[in-house]
Amino acid sequence: MSLDPATVARIATLARIKLAPDEQGRMAKEISTIIDWVEQLKTLDTSAVEPMTSTVEMVLPKRDDVVSDGAYPDRILLNASDPVRVSTTEELGGFFTVPKVVE
Repeated sequence: MSLDPATVARIATLARIKLAPDEQGRMAKEISTIIDWVEQLKTLDTSAVEPMTSTVEMVLPKRDDVVSDGAYPDRILLNASDPVRVSTTEELGGFFTVPKVVE
């Protein structure tokens, strides 16, 4: 596939890249070469190749998906910037209270 300098200028505008008019011809050749290379890759038979998530085969460690509050709500509530807006564990179950921000 061959790109003309006008197409390269349009791509540069969309990508917010400033290209001088004399650079557009050179970039048109380079981008065309890249597109041709990608077209060559499309001709390869990859039906026997499994999809990969990494170049190195590995098994990620897993943990049980258990909901936990950290088991120390009083220590977490100490991080509040306004202690007046923090409810104690006995009052509301240990939550931060915040002012209404949506009408």
